[in-house]
Parts: sequence; C-alpha cells; structure tokens
Amino acid sequence: MSSTHVTGFFHAGVTVRDMDAALRFYRDGLGLEAYNDYVTGGAHARRIWGFEPGNVKVVFLRVPGSDAVVELFEFPDVERHGASARPCDYGAGHFCLYVDDADALHARMTDLGFTSRAGSVTTVEEGQHAGTKVAYLIDPDGYHVEIYQPPVA
Repeated sequence: MSSTHVTGFFHAGVTVRDMDAALRFYRDGLGLEAYNDYVTGGAHARRIWGFEPGNVKVVFLRVPGSDAVVELFEFPDVERHGASARPCDYGAGHFCLYVDDADALHARMTDLGFTSRAGSVTTVEEGQHAGTKVAYLIDPDGYHVEIYQPPVA
C-alpha cells in the first residue's frame, strides 16, 4: 500500500464560454464570492494543459461555509467546443452545494433566467437521502450544479 494519500480538497474547475455570463450565474445567482481573478497562459499553462491556451481568464469563487472553491476558466483565444451536458453521458460532471432553502434558491435562479434539469426542486421520498430537496441547476454553458438541502433532523 502506498504511503501517499489525498490530504484535502481545493477546488472544482469549470470552463465557461463567457466569464460575465458565468459570473451572473455563480456569483450573482448562487452567491459564491469572487476573490481572485487574473489572466494566465504562460509557459507553465502550456505545460500543465498540454496545448497553447492563449490568454486564459481565471476567476476563483469561495463556497460559503466551507474551504471549497470553484475556479472558472474562459479560453477566448482558442477554438472551443461545448461538452455534452446530460448527467448520463460519460465525461459529464457536476458539483453539489449544500443550501438552506432549495425552493427559494431555485426560484431566484429561475427569476434570473436560469433553468434546471427537472424544472423544479424534487424531494427524495425514499432511501438514505429521504427528505432531501434537490435540483440540478444548469449554468449558461450547460454545466450542472446540484443544490442539496438536507432534511430537517
């Protein structure tokens, strides 16, 4: 057995088509706090990603109540393609955020013009997540962000 172990979680990264539209979803809608933004794309970026990325816009957002961070990337200088966004498609991804009121947050996101997979919040009726309220919100590029309201104990 290896003596090397995962020691924590830093961030989830999401590539976006338009940073302003993405910030409207993640910062203005979900309420994540943008705390660091910059442009990168130097030699280190080419070595990390294995291609010439051009000037990449990067914004880090804090997830309230945790040490987790969401990192948004916009690659405006290279040809880009949208990913498949159905939860059943391999390579698709999502991340999940705890919320205190899934119905109210879903309503706010809907008021801002965003949608969800089911069109409403679903309450889990059975199993280990019984009583949980869940919705898969869809960001401007089709990426899923799950909101998860645990049942009241």
